[in-house]
Amino acid sequence: MDFLKMMKQAKQMQENLGGLQEAFSEIETEGTAGGGMVKITIAGKGEIRALKIDPSMFKEDDVEILEDLIIAAHNEARVKAEALMQQKTQELMSGMGLPEGMKLPF
Repeated sequence: MDFLKMMKQAKQMQENLGGLQEAFSEIETEGTAGGGMVKITIAGKGEIRALKIDPSMFKEDDVEILEDLIIAAHNEARVKAEALMQQKTQELMSGMGLPEGMKLPF
């Protein structure tokens, strides 16, 4: 492989990674907990975009349960976002002819 071709591929990869990182910030995933009593929507990087809590959860005795459900819903949404980002990254890498398993810098 000649050096010029390798440099062009590196530049293309850098441009694709920039686009991928931008796309990640636009991804939204939803997590639920408590049978749907708590729903949270996050952006790809973990920013909370929406939170819905069933009004029946607003009881003084249920504060700790509600806190746990919010955390559980956030964690579910985060796991979904990470899986989606990993899938998109693999799609990008396979389209660039890079070796499988190669780690990217993010």
